[in-house]
Amino acid sequence: MSLDSSFLLDLPHVKAKLTYFTPMAEKPVIYAYERPPGIPPSNRKFETHLMPVHNIRAVSQDISLDREGFKQVVQQSNVRNFYDEDEILRVYYPEAEQLLKEVIGAEKVVIFDHTLRNAQRLQNGESGISEPIKYVHNDFTAISGYTRARKELTARGVD
Repeated sequence: MSLDSSFLLDLPHVKAKLTYFTPMAEKPVIYAYERPPGIPPSNRKFETHLMPVHNIRAVSQDISLDREGFKQVVQQSNVRNFYDEDEILRVYYPEAEQLLKEVIGAEKVVIFDHTLRNAQRLQNGESGISEPIKYVHNDFTAISGYTRARKELTARGVD
């Protein structure tokens, strides 16, 4: 089975507005912290598209991480408060590492980062909370992903 297959047409879905970064000639710039006076926080432009989001639960057993690039896994967590930093580090990181070892057959998994996002908690002034991301994105480029992985592994003494 492939995600390009017509089987998607028969799956239940909803239509969702997804916002994408629009390709541009100049290099995209994002100032996450201090920026020069008079300079906007970003020069990026976005477009919103109405896209189908399919419910794959009925066919999840046929989806392959190696073929489709994702896999649905149902896993219960022992975390009781996903806004408790200590509990996330102490309970959730080891759970996620073990799950990934089992699912992908890795010998070692290193979880190194997370962001707590909640618009209401942010509005209430709670520290350690970020606003939800409102556009489709990835966190790393090929270069920044390698650089971040090397930094994290070096900090843990992993060659």
